Amino acid sequence: MTIENAAAPNPPILSYIKDLPNICSLAGLGCSLLAIYFLIIGLYPAAMIGMIWAVGFDWADGLIARKMKGRTGDDRAFGGTLDLLIDIVSYGVTPAILILSYADFSAVFLPVVFVTLVFGAIRLSYFSTFGLSGDAKYTGLAIDNNSIILVFVVMFAGYFERPTFAIILAVCGLCLAGLNVSQIKTPKLSGNPVNVVILAVYTLGVTLFYGWAMLQT
Repeated sequence: MTIENAAAPNPPILSYIKDLPNICSLAGLGCSLLAIYFLIIGLYPAAMIGMIWAVGFDWADGLIARKMKGRTGDDRAFGGTLDLLIDIVSYGVTPAILILSYADFSAVFLPVVFVTLVFGAIRLSYFSTFGLSGDAKYTGLAIDNNSIILVFVVMFAGYFERPTFAIILAVCGLCLAGLNVSQIKTPKLSGNPVNVVILAVYTLGVTLFYGWAMLQT
C-alpha cells in the first residue's frame, strides 16, 4: 500500500497582517504614503515627519522580529520580502517625489530621479541576494540613510530660493544614490541598541522641528 504525504496547505495571505513586525512594516508604508501625499500638495513639514517615522517603523520591525520567539522560516521570509518592497517606496519613490516636488515636477529632473530609483532598486536587490558582508557590514550605504539625511537637508530649504534648493536636493540625491551602490563598508546601524535610541531622539527632534514649522504657517 502506498502512503502519500499531503503537503501542508499554505496559510491565508492576510494571515500575515497580524504578525507584529509586519504591522510595523505596514505602518511605515502608511507613513510613506502620507509623506508622498504631503509632498504632492506642498506641505513639506508634514512630509518630512512622515519620512522620518517611516524609518522609525522600519527599524522597529527588525528589532521586534529578532526578539519574537516561535516565528517560522516562512514568517521570516514573508516579512523580509514585505520589508524589501516597502523600502523601495519609502527610500526610493518618496525621496524621488521630494526632489520632483521642489522642482515643481519639471521634466528636467526626471533623469535625476530615475537614476536614484534605479540605484535604489539595485541596492535593495543586491542586499536581498547577498546580505551582509563577512564582517557583518553593509556593502554600500544602507538606503534608509537617504531619508535620514534628506529630512535634515530640508531643514535648510528656507535659506535658498526654491529652484536653487531643488538643485541642491538633486545633487544630494545623486550623491546618496552613488554611495548606495558603492563598495564602501558601512555598519548595520539598526542592529545596535544605542543607534536605535539615537534614531528615536532624532525622530522626535525632527517631529518637533517640523511640527513647530507647521504651527508657524
